[in-house]
Amino acid sequence: MLGIVSATLIIGGLIVLIGLVLVLNLVGAGAFVMRKVTSRYLGSLPPGYAASQAGFRVYALLVIAIGLLFAGFGAAETSVALGIVLFAIGVLGFVVLSVLAIRGEMETIRRAR
Repeated sequence: MLGIVSATLIIGGLIVLIGLVLVLNLVGAGAFVMRKVTSRYLGSLPPGYAASQAGFRVYALLVIAIGLLFAGFGAAETSVALGIVLFAIGVLGFVVLSVLAIRGEMETIRRAR
């Protein structure tokens, strides 16, 4: 494997792993991130959609989709079909979850008014 391809596959795998840890709340990681990061003010911005359980799950799944994009690039060197499948799942997940996140943020803003 070429160095950059190996790195891309490893980075994608790590990003997917981080997303899974957050979605499944392994060892309380998801709850910790919600409590310490997403539920707090970001400068003058109040907590948004990510401060809710549903919003946090959408964003954690979005992290997994981004990891699948990277993994797809890395896996394409050894198996083009697998790389394309992982990349396609990542793109589809990214698009769908981005729309859900934007809708959730807009709903949160509307409720705050």
